[in-house]
Amino acid sequence: MSKNGRVLVAMSGGIDSTVTAMMMHEQGYEVVGITMKTWDYANSGGSKKETGCCSLDSINDARKVAVDMGFHHFIIDIREEFGDYVIDNFVDEYMAGRTPNPCVLCNTHIKWSALLKRADALDCEFIATGHYAKIKEFEGRRYISRSKDLHKDQSYVLWGLNQECLQRSHFPLGGYTKPEVRQMAADWGYTDLSKKAESYEICFVPDNDYRGFLKRRVDGLEERVNGGAFVNTNGEVIGKHKGYPFYTIGQRKGLGMAFGKPMFVSEIRPDTNTVVLGEEHELVRNGMMVGQVNSMKYASIPEGFEAVTKIRYKDAGALGSLSPMDDDKVYVDFHANVKGVAPGQSAVFYDGDDVIGGGIIHGGFMDAAN
Repeated sequence: MSKNGRVLVAMSGGIDSTVTAMMMHEQGYEVVGITMKTWDYANSGGSKKETGCCSLDSINDARKVAVDMGFHHFIIDIREEFGDYVIDNFVDEYMAGRTPNPCVLCNTHIKWSALLKRADALDCEFIATGHYAKIKEFEGRRYISRSKDLHKDQSYVLWGLNQECLQRSHFPLGGYTKPEVRQMAADWGYTDLSKKAESYEICFVPDNDYRGFLKRRVDGLEERVNGGAFVNTNGEVIGKHKGYPFYTIGQRKGLGMAFGKPMFVSEIRPDTNTVVLGEEHELVRNGMMVGQVNSMKYASIPEGFEAVTKIRYKDAGALGSLSPMDDDKVYVDFHANVKGVAPGQSAVFYDGDDVIGGGIIHGGFMDAAN
């Protein structure tokens, strides 16, 4: 038995999870590697060559590291539970006129659940992943904080983890930058791995064409939604679109028409297959309702707490006051106007680098004065 216990490391075959396994081994943990097959490329119908965490090459890369370092490695098939929950939700959200974030949903409801279940079966006290984030503690509660590498920081997609998950999780890369991680891989003799390219696509949409994915998943979708109305914020018809699921809040490019001035998607109305377009100032909001809130740093979010709220992964965030509501909801009153608030996306609340909590943007927007 190792001095620090037994840890189950999620290994995708990429550089981050590989270095994570190496670091945990170096720190004195007994490492068990696990690779989760979450989707079947053959069923995606995309045009891009198979790459990423579920490809055979990636699985083999993960296994090779385990063999080199002398620890056990397992492959588990979670395609059914992943597909039923994450992919179905992805499709349902777009069909409801919202913009989903499948990585958040997968982390919260699939990956950690699958990891903890297998950790228990393999007598592992802990799990470790290659996420760029830190875990800190406050008054007995664990919470997520931003990583050293702010460019790679993944705290935004981890807001949904509960205390059980956090108490058993390790993120050893949180205190390092990506160049430092690449150098560690090279120093350990994995030069090719250290040069491996980043992957930013949704794993089940490897060609990054979510519109094509929706068309393949929903029978007769194009025929059902093509030719709906573009309307302005006064309700006047100003054109025809290709179907409301193929547009997202804040979108300007790819509208397929010229309007004589920049126009942006400001609202999607699935019941009438209508897409509302407005000028940039008409995207501005100063408040929103967030649901399915998970409070992380505190047992509950304090009334009137001032936090920086991020409404998308690369968003810098905006300062606002948080007002807890019934049914795990929080109303965010922004102190300055915010553009492009999209229902279905995650809202994550920060106090400095610390994640207070987060949830799903539901609506309840307050339009800012024009």
